[in-house]
Amino acid sequence: MTSAPAGQRMGTAGGRAVIAAAVLGSGMTWLDGSVVNVALRTIGEDLDASLAQLQWINNGYLVSLAALILLGGSLGDRLGRRRMFVVGTTWFALASALCGLAPNAETLIVARILQGVGGALLTPGSLAMIQGAFVPGDRARAIGAWSGLGGVAAAIGPFVGGVLVDHASWRWIFLINLPIAVVTVVIAWRSVPETRDPTATGTFDVMGAVLASLALGGVTYALIDWGSGGAVWAGAAGLIAAVAFLLLERSEPQPMMPLGLYRDRTFSASNAMTLLVYAALGAMSFFLVLQLQTVTGYSALEAGLATMPITLCMLFLAAKGGALGTRIGPRIPMSVGPLVMALGTILVVGVDAQSSYWLHILPGVTVFGLGLALMVAPLTATVLAAAPDDKAGIASGINNAVARAGSLMAVAALPTAVGLSGDEYADPRVFAAAYPNAMLACAALLALGGVVSWLTIPKRLPD
Repeated sequence: MTSAPAGQRMGTAGGRAVIAAAVLGSGMTWLDGSVVNVALRTIGEDLDASLAQLQWINNGYLVSLAALILLGGSLGDRLGRRRMFVVGTTWFALASALCGLAPNAETLIVARILQGVGGALLTPGSLAMIQGAFVPGDRARAIGAWSGLGGVAAAIGPFVGGVLVDHASWRWIFLINLPIAVVTVVIAWRSVPETRDPTATGTFDVMGAVLASLALGGVTYALIDWGSGGAVWAGAAGLIAAVAFLLLERSEPQPMMPLGLYRDRTFSASNAMTLLVYAALGAMSFFLVLQLQTVTGYSALEAGLATMPITLCMLFLAAKGGALGTRIGPRIPMSVGPLVMALGTILVVGVDAQSSYWLHILPGVTVFGLGLALMVAPLTATVLAAAPDDKAGIASGINNAVARAGSLMAVAALPTAVGLSGDEYADPRVFAAAYPNAMLACAALLALGGVVSWLTIPKRLPD
């Protein structure tokens, strides 16, 4: 529901402006998501960062984004989607400037956490602006245009990141967000109508957001610094915060994560599968890009381009995966997709200093991308179908948060699990020894995700 009748149509100047603002804003977050891994090794060398600090540079953003994205959506519904989108875009840009100017790893980590806060405010608003601004008959086409153009932004991310890192500075992967943000804010403020949900009432679940942040932050710290005295206390605090969060959400009148949704077996199973698969996806990307640069000798640009087949498969084939899921039901795509991704991961287990891109890397990342494209759309459709219509937005947000939480937990835990610490990521011999075990762990998580889907996901979604 909106504060004014939705009136934008596809093909009009107003409709194009709404889509442009949404794509530019969310595109910044997608761009950062695909380029930071490419730049991590260079950042580590320039700032003399340890492996734990590199993990936090990656995960700090995900912690705040995963913990606050549901609150961001709620704020937009009540205070105005355009308003929160503009606030989030501005916040994201200022945090990006701090990232680009960071004099040391500690400052960069703090800036990345702040970037995640901005992303949590603007990400829900980008899609909600389209949903609220367009007439019902044009919403599906508008969302399709937003998704397609956003896919282009994600696809060019590794190329743009690699060029900036190799030929300018890693700092520009963050500073490039500033002019994009200025254009985004101008378009949104001038041309996007304000919408909100007039039925949204009550207080904001601020305490829930605080507890979620403490839970994710504490557990992530414990996994990254496992073995230290501080890790034990951080892990205990994180677990206590997680329990407190669940108790609060059970009694909160307006919870940011309604626990009643989990009474539906399909909703719970879909999110369990999401946690496993996206944990593997995040860790696989993290380790493969570092392996290509540390051991195989690729430049940042070459490492970014090496993984582009995954994004290209998503860009051109994800819609076909959704159509297949509609035709045959979600169980087979959600079961076979992760198994195909596991096969792709196994194919890159042997990547080393002598590996040929065409023989040893391209087949694996392409197979991985095919499995991902087969799985993603049916997964989203299943999550939404398992929730009541009036909770579709919250259900989608929960699934998004679960995916990011899985990624950050895996990136936090796997390096320690395979014996990496300190600055060993820069030692080709040590990293090469740890890399195969990390890839096999990712393959196991993916295979488990496929099994969970086969055992729990229905053959057909309800009409």
